[in-house]
Order: sequence, then C-alpha cells, then structure tokens
Amino acid sequence: MKNVLATKRGIIAVGAVIGVLASLLQFWGNPANMGICVACFLRDTTGALGLHRAAVVQYIRPEIIGFILGSFVAAYLFKEFRPRSGSAPITRFVLGAFAMIGSLLFLGCPWRALLRLAGGDWNALFGLFGLAAGIWIGTQFLKKGYNLGATKPTYAAAGWIFPIIAAGLLVLMLLNPQISGEPQSGVLFYSAEGPGSMHAPLLISLVIGLGIGFLAQKSRFCTMGAVRDLILFKQTHLFSGLAALTVAAFIANLALKQFHPGFEGQPVAHTMYIWNFGGMVLAGLAFTLAGGCPGRQLFLSGEGDGDAAIFVIGMIVGAAFAHNFGLASSGAGATPVGIKALFIGLAVCLSIGFTMRESIKA
Repeated sequence: MKNVLATKRGIIAVGAVIGVLASLLQFWGNPANMGICVACFLRDTTGALGLHRAAVVQYIRPEIIGFILGSFVAAYLFKEFRPRSGSAPITRFVLGAFAMIGSLLFLGCPWRALLRLAGGDWNALFGLFGLAAGIWIGTQFLKKGYNLGATKPTYAAAGWIFPIIAAGLLVLMLLNPQISGEPQSGVLFYSAEGPGSMHAPLLISLVIGLGIGFLAQKSRFCTMGAVRDLILFKQTHLFSGLAALTVAAFIANLALKQFHPGFEGQPVAHTMYIWNFGGMVLAGLAFTLAGGCPGRQLFLSGEGDGDAAIFVIGMIVGAAFAHNFGLASSGAGATPVGIKALFIGLAVCLSIGFTMRESIKA
C-alpha cells in the first residue's frame, strides 16, 4: 500500500499541519515562538526530573511523550517497528550532548528556529544560516566516507524500552500533578515562572504530540535530512515540508496576532548574532554526524531504534550540563563558559568526523 504521507504532497501537508499546530500550542499556552521545540522541551523535562535546577525551565512536556508514542503506534500499525541498535552508541551519546549544548546557545532546535522566524524573530536567521553551515560541514564528511556503522536487529523488547520510558513519564505526571504556585509536586519539579511555567493543557499537548509523532514517522519528516538532501543530491522533497511548516506557521501567527517582527525584545532569544550562528553550526554538525535532527531522533526511537534513543539520552545529559554549569544562553545572551563549550564541541565533532571514516578503520 502506497505511503501517501511520504509523497511530495504528503510531506508538504505534514509540514503545514505541524506549523499550524505549533502556532496553536503557543496560542493555548506554550511559550511565545516556542509552540514546539524539541531541544527546549527535552531541557524542560530534564529539569522536571531534577537533573538540573534552573527553576524557570522545569516541566515534563507532554509533546515529547506524544512524539515517541505516536511514532511507536504508527510503526506498529504499518509493520515498520524494527528494533535495532549497536552503531557507535557512545559516539551518538556525545553527539547528542553537544547538539543540545549548541541548541541552548542559540536557544532552540531547528524546528524552533523556523517557528521563531515565522513569529517575526529575525535573530533566527543567524541560527538558520548556522544550521545550514553545520550541516554542510557534516555532508563533507559524509562524502569522504564518514560512517558510524550499520545497526543490527535486536530483541523486540529492546525496542519497547524507550516508548515504555515515555509512557512512564506520563504516569509520573498523572501521579504528581502540578500544584498551583508550588515548585515541586511529589518527585517532580514545576516552574512557577519563566518558560517552564507556560504550557498548553496537558491533554491538548499530548494529543497533538501523538498526532505529530504519527505523521512524522510515516512521512520521515526531518529538518537535518531536508538540508542534507538539498546539499548532497539537490533533492527538495523533504525541504518542501520545512517550507510548508514555516509558511503555515507564519499565516497562523498572523491570524492569531502572534507575529511580532524585529530583533530586540523577542521571547526566549538573544541578539548576539555570532553565537546564534555558532551555536547552530555545532548543532547542525552534530545532527548530521548522528543522522537526524532531534525530532527525527525521537521518532526513530519510537520505532525501535536504540541508537536514536542513545542520542536523545545524550541530549538530556547535555541539557543537564548546560544548566548546571552555566553553558546555556538567556535573554541576556551567551555566557563566557557557553562560548568555550561551543569551541570544545566543534573540536570534538570535527574529530569524530575526521576519524570515523571507512577508509581509516582499524
């Protein structure tokens, strides 16, 4: 049976749906220009579990749970659930950590960069240029034989582990519901102010996350893959989905009066254009070397890919490091230690790209 969502029209439709839903999530309570941000939402979830103590970014985001479980359902329904793992897990973990550090220097993942642009935040342009530059650097390694190796089929139970963890997070939320004005409920932490305190109703967020996870798994929606394919093969298939997401979010923001153009005063953003660019160079390079953007890694983990799950865990640890050690940017801009972490991350990722090529295997 033909997968309609994987066609050109299908990917455009999926991108448009994601763009509109992201704008609606913002309208219903998510932070401004952050209807969906995989990096930010993983960071918030990390804080809710107490792995970092930045009080303004602590909340288990139901959208993340939905992405994983929606992909899991789609993969099972269409017989695409393929448990596999074993392709350079520690390398993927490190790439995930530095991908998060780069994203938090910019303050957003590729999806949020597009949504910030659709909301009128012109600082996002520097992030998008940096993302493209990072992906371009990564493609040069791909051309020269960079490869983390093939994954191997594994037990079905191994493929269930990450979806079970996602379901467990939902159970934790239900057993430890937010108490108005309280920073902690049972074992979970909740932001009383700041971006972590801004969220759409749980059920709405979860349902939208499930829907996007389902659609993205079927369509293979991926920001990094879209730019990579455009650079390497001059293919616009996946890129058309990104364009549709941006245009749809822009139109929805206009309709909802959420479009506020400018550089200054943008929500959860800073105007240090060099570090907006640099942060996303690091993120884009790490995504390319790992084989997918954060959203795609979540969707892959839902369909049984243990290596993608390791990358996501790396992002969670990266978020913890970023906030516990002051690496993450804020509205005031990048921090000195965050800038140092950027150069360390670039050095590590470049080393991975140069040393992990088929031609120099031991």
